[in-house]
Amino acid sequence: MLTAVAVILGVAFVSGTLIFTDTMNKQFDDLFDSIGKNVAVDVRAKKAVDDPMDDGTQALPVPASLVETLRKVDGVKDVAGNVTGYAAVVGRDGKIVGTESQGPPQLGVNWVPGGDYELTSGRAPRGSGEVVLDSDTADKAGLRVGDTVKIATQGPPQRMRLVGVFDAGGMMGATITAFDTPTAQRLLGRPGYFSDIQLSSAGPSETELRDRVARVLPAGYEAITGTQLREDAKSDVATFMGFFRTFLLVFALISIFVGAFIIFNTFSMLVAQRTRELALLRAIGAARPQITRAVVGEAVAVGAVGSTLGLAAGAGLAALLNAQIMGEDGGALVFTATPVIWSYAVGIVVTVVSAYFPARRAAKVPPVAAMRDDVALPQRSLRVRVALGSLLTAAGAALIALGLTAGGGNPAIPVGIGALLVFLGVAMLAPVISVPVVRVLGAPFARLMGAPGRLARQNALRNPRRTAATAAALMIGLALITAVNVLGSSMRASVDAQIDKQFAADLVVSPTGAGGMGTEVAGKVAAAPGVTAATAYSLGQAKFDGKRHYYVAGDVAALARGSNLKMVSGGTALGRDGMLVDEDTADGGKLTVGSVVPVQFPDGKTERLRVAGVYAKNDLLGSRVVAQQTYLAHTPRPRVQGVIVEAADGAAVKQAVERALADYPNVKVQDRAALKEQAAEQVDGFVTFLTILLVMSVIIAAVGVVNTLALSVIERTREIGLLRAIGTDRRQLRRMIRLESIVIAVFGAVLGIAIGVVFGAALQQALEGEGLTELSVPAGTLGVYLVVAAVIGVVAAVWPAWRAGRMDVLKAISTE
Repeated sequence: MLTAVAVILGVAFVSGTLIFTDTMNKQFDDLFDSIGKNVAVDVRAKKAVDDPMDDGTQALPVPASLVETLRKVDGVKDVAGNVTGYAAVVGRDGKIVGTESQGPPQLGVNWVPGGDYELTSGRAPRGSGEVVLDSDTADKAGLRVGDTVKIATQGPPQRMRLVGVFDAGGMMGATITAFDTPTAQRLLGRPGYFSDIQLSSAGPSETELRDRVARVLPAGYEAITGTQLREDAKSDVATFMGFFRTFLLVFALISIFVGAFIIFNTFSMLVAQRTRELALLRAIGAARPQITRAVVGEAVAVGAVGSTLGLAAGAGLAALLNAQIMGEDGGALVFTATPVIWSYAVGIVVTVVSAYFPARRAAKVPPVAAMRDDVALPQRSLRVRVALGSLLTAAGAALIALGLTAGGGNPAIPVGIGALLVFLGVAMLAPVISVPVVRVLGAPFARLMGAPGRLARQNALRNPRRTAATAAALMIGLALITAVNVLGSSMRASVDAQIDKQFAADLVVSPTGAGGMGTEVAGKVAAAPGVTAATAYSLGQAKFDGKRHYYVAGDVAALARGSNLKMVSGGTALGRDGMLVDEDTADGGKLTVGSVVPVQFPDGKTERLRVAGVYAKNDLLGSRVVAQQTYLAHTPRPRVQGVIVEAADGAAVKQAVERALADYPNVKVQDRAALKEQAAEQVDGFVTFLTILLVMSVIIAAVGVVNTLALSVIERTREIGLLRAIGTDRRQLRRMIRLESIVIAVFGAVLGIAIGVVFGAALQQALEGEGLTELSVPAGTLGVYLVVAAVIGVVAAVWPAWRAGRMDVLKAISTE
């Protein structure tokens, strides 16, 4: 049963991931099928630079004058222009309603009569002072029709009257704010322009109408079918969900791998306990293949039961995740053949493979062994295992060294492969390593706990293979958790060092979400008392020599002061056609001062920019800087990404700047300490997320400790009876088993933490060129993990110790 639990937990992770992602895919497909379902053709500007992170708010505009041209196309029924941009609702507490940074978008749109949304109360907006909201956002903000609501956009915040509420049809938590078309164009885009124009058909097919429309479009615009519009949206989501599924499945397979150790250990002990029984079967005519099939048959049964229950548990896990993420919008789970097939394939195959080698050993029991009272399976020499483990460890260490010292390529790949080989090598060497380590770990128990402590240490040393296999399961999870924590701690230390080194400004003002800020924010900051300079900068995308990259645009002299920019060659005077690149970009593209680079901007136009200077790597500015006027010339909907503030007294001025921006709840003012805190929160959130995913492997490992101890108690029934007969009381017996469990668990933790620190340090060195410059080992956190391992040992021993203490002495002594 305990072995099946390990299979259930691993399979539940796999099936839950597959069912959940299938469900999410189906819900997104249904959502996109419902949006624009009457659209036959969509007219939009051609995308010269495709931004996968764009939520539609940065689409190039389409002139409204095209609407009348499109109405005249034969076969067009209705024409509707759409405006999409950033808009957020400010709650009564003065904060943005909904997710402020990561998560669903906060969209502002124009209200299109007969469009995708239906009013549930009130009426459509008319005039610049009216707005309608989706029902979820209205509920979160506690707003009703007739209330005054504050709307935050890239420009100055607006106070409007809520005149209607509509059903967004399950937009996955997005905030949707709708205005009349002229207001939406003024607040979200450009007056006289749309984000795109959608057409319905009066009869012709989508493709036929698309071709007719394409013939009347000016250069720079394209027509696509409504089906393609919806499929493109689905494709983007499917790509993300595919990555998310693979990401989760990696952790699921880690759990399955840990479970394989437990299954192997369990069947090894079961076979050892049945040695005499198996020998008797051989004596009465059972062939070796029959014995092997009998043991493998048990494994198939355990795998089938575990896979079935794991599939059911996975469905429950998927339902929980669906309800947590989607809330009331979450629909029914989607069941396909894929999770069923993979659940049984993974559960049964892993169980059978893990049990195969114990099954082969069982078949080798000689028939004459049935006549012996002290029969036991012969233990193979550890020489082959030590030789292979040493070879794998040495090969892994060599690959890690190669990745850290060789130039070019991605060093993380050889380091990662080398770390895996070292991990496998150490797992094979664990029986040899366990003897000296367990002696040391068990010494305090032997000295302080008397006979129970000495017996506990001796029991852990009695079968190094079993102890190593049990500890290895715990080692895997803790090694990965430790490596993640070392990387997280190194990230925090590296970011702190970079901020201290590169952030020379006093304050920085930035948006809380993805909407950017209005251009007037810099002026308000500059007018605050004590501010000596306030420089706005923007973030854009373009194709540099055919490859898409981000760039920073702004007053280069101020950006250089604010980021402690170190020039390697050239200067910061860009003019109209200049740009700066960092050393890595210059080396990779063989660029020097004076080199000319063709740059294609999102509006489709290409300029040849001259490299005016090369600067040392700077994480605040990134790899490329262009002049502000160049950015504005090619960006129809510019946005300010941040404002660098210089002041005489930063601490006092921060309060003045915050007062100046009191009406802008979608911006934040940060000094150096706040930047460090924000970075630490982001890293900690990521580390916590990964740790939670890895906790499943630790839980499975804890089940393995319980399993090993329970089978060990059965195996030692006669021995326990003899100990009770010569005076050992129940308390001493339970203490002995608890101490043995603690020694095994702490051994696995020590081994895992040691390997995890090595892995984490190697990955930090491999990623040094990516900005991970500082190595930091969180000693306090690792100490907590050791304590947690000891607690796992205590908890895992509760049932086996209770069972041992309740044995009948006479029956135990007479057990064969």
